[in-house]
Order: sequence, then C-alpha cells, then structure tokens
Amino acid sequence: MNYDHIVIRYGELSLKGRNRKLFTTPLHKTVIRAIKDFPNARVQKKRDRMYIELNGENPEPILERCKDIFGIQSLSLAIKADNDVEKIKDSALTLLKKSNPTTFKITTKRSNKEFPLDSQQMNQVLGGHLLVHTENITVDVHNPDLEITVDIREKATYLTSEKVLGAGGLPVGSAGKTLLLLSGGIDSPVAGYLAMKRGIELEAIHFHSPPYTSERAKEKVLDLAERLAYYGTSMKVHIIPFTALQQKIHREIPHGYSMTVMRRMMMRISEEVAKKEEILSLTTGESLGQVASQTMESMHAINAVTNYPVIRPLVTMDKDEIIRISERINMYDISIRPYEDCCTVFVPKSPKTKPRLEKVEQFESAVEFEQDIEEILANIETIHITPQMKQKDEMEDLL
Repeated sequence: MNYDHIVIRYGELSLKGRNRKLFTTPLHKTVIRAIKDFPNARVQKKRDRMYIELNGENPEPILERCKDIFGIQSLSLAIKADNDVEKIKDSALTLLKKSNPTTFKITTKRSNKEFPLDSQQMNQVLGGHLLVHTENITVDVHNPDLEITVDIREKATYLTSEKVLGAGGLPVGSAGKTLLLLSGGIDSPVAGYLAMKRGIELEAIHFHSPPYTSERAKEKVLDLAERLAYYGTSMKVHIIPFTALQQKIHREIPHGYSMTVMRRMMMRISEEVAKKEEILSLTTGESLGQVASQTMESMHAINAVTNYPVIRPLVTMDKDEIIRISERINMYDISIRPYEDCCTVFVPKSPKTKPRLEKVEQFESAVEFEQDIEEILANIETIHITPQMKQKDEMEDLL
C-alpha cells in the first residue's frame, strides 16, 4: 500500500469563526491551480483540513508546490483507511514498514466521537499490533524514530508519519489587494512577498525612465513579478513612463528636495492607478533609516501626498534580514542584476534626510505637474503576469 493522500493543515485559519470560508475558499482555488499539471489528483476541502487524493500521482512534486502556498501550515503524506479497527491496524503496519525504525510512537486523534475506541485505547491497540508483527522494534513515547499520527475523522481515518512545514500566513486574496511599488531592487519584491503572506493580492507599478533605464531593467522587474506570481496569483504590472517628469523635477526642484518630490510624484501616480484598479492600499519596500528617503521625516513628507494607507512590511528590518528573505524566496539573484532603476537616476549629492513638509509643498506649488501626471496616466503600459509552476524547478536550479 502506497501513500494515497496528502493532508493539508490550515494552522492560523483554524482560528477563524463563521468567516472561515472567506479564507479556505481562496486557498482551495490556489491548491487546485498549483496541482493542475497532475490530472488525476483531486482536492477535497473540509472544515479544518484539506485533502489531496493522489490517484496514483507522484506525491513529491505536489508536496513541493503546495508547501509554498500561503495559508498552509503543514502537509503530510497519508494513507487513508476506513473507520474499521482492523483496516487501521493494517495501514499502521504498512506505514511502520515504510520507515523501518527501531522505536516508534502512536498518537491518535479521535474527532469522530462515535468511533468505538477512544484515543488512548487506539494507541494501545495499534502499538500492540505493531509490536506483535515486527521484530527488534520498541515503543518510545518521548523521542521515537517514528511517530505515527492516526486521525479518525467522520468518514475515514488518515495515518501520517511526517510533517512538511508550509508557508503559513493567510491565503492570497483573502485580505484584499494592494499596489506594490516594484523598483527592481532587493527590498520591494520582499515587501510584496511578505504582504502576500498576510493574504494580500498584488498588483505592481514600476517607474521606467528610458533611456536612463534600459529594457533590461524593465525585464528584471517583470522577472521579479513572475517570481511573486508563483507565490500567489496572476498579477498586473503597470509600467509608468517617468522620464519627462523626472527630468522636470531635476530642473525645477532644489536638488536637496528633488528625491522627496520624486517620491511624492510616485505616490500621487500610484494612488491614481490604485483608484482606477479599485485597490485600497499601496505597499513599498521602505526600511526605516536605510537611505535618505526612508527617514521618519522623509516618510512623513512623502506620505502626506496620499490619503491611501501605505503598507511597509520591511520598516523595522535591517538589510541583512531583507537579503536573507530575498535569498530564501529565490529573488536575490534577479534583484542584483546590474541594471539600474529610476531611483538611481539624477540622485542629488546631498539629499535632505529631514525634509520639512511645508518646504516640499512650497517647491511643488511653484511647478506645474498636473499636465505631466495626466499624460503619464494616459500612456501606462499594463502587462499581465501569470504564475508559471515550472518556475519552482528553475528557482531550485539557481541554488
């Protein structure tokens, strides 16, 4: 008898009450999409579990795909048995022989209270059966080589022996949508990933300044978006033609304040795109104190231009922490490709680290930006990114 199911545990989702379906439904859809290349596999959604019926499919690549899905706490290969003591005993023995341990432990969970034996009785019955039918194996309840978990549900029993940790968090799409300011560096893709972990669906906006930024820089951003889509769903990337406005800022705004004004223009444009797309927040890769535009004073001056909430998942992280996450989610090698983004164009020698809001507003009011913004909004290029499940193998090849 081979493994015939994969058990998916919800973790945090199990704490949800009457609105649990708002979380399990998008998770169910994501799992179905993740395993679409395995035509025989079937996904069953239950109240506090999800089950993948393998129907002969190889379980290992399915496990690899599912463990990256947000909302899944853990997964286990499982053998399904009827709610019959003798059949459960046979399945437990099969599971033991697969691992060939020297010590074992049985842990029974009986959610089906109509089953004739309680959890402790089942532990004793199954433990005795395994000892009788094997040699040189003993019970160790404290530190066993193998722990067999027997989960007696309403209609069937599932036997597992190992847990694979999932990505945790909440299913993408269960907490609304945000517009990610995706620069092409290390920070913003990590910010997008962490936002997705809290159930947020992404659209991205990228400010492109040719000829100062190349097509290679744009391709890098789209590659990062594809990686992000792997962890969530299809997403749009809005490419903003930013050259003319950036040149105007460089000409018309005192250099110490040009970076602050540029960021404010990005926020204004992002807010307009978010309104059009019916998105309720913006997300950035800002980390407090990392650069001049990310001091408390700079964030205050930049944030004042929008009424939208700005999500900053990295705000308390240092660079090493951000890099470690970037490496773990296989985005670092893309982010460090040597193609500059617009934030590195026209960088002032001495940007204000503590810009005063009234000064920023004074400088802005002296320049006509409205027509530039309208022209930009009329010429946005929108690219649709679809998650490619084959990317998992490509990412592993990079390691």
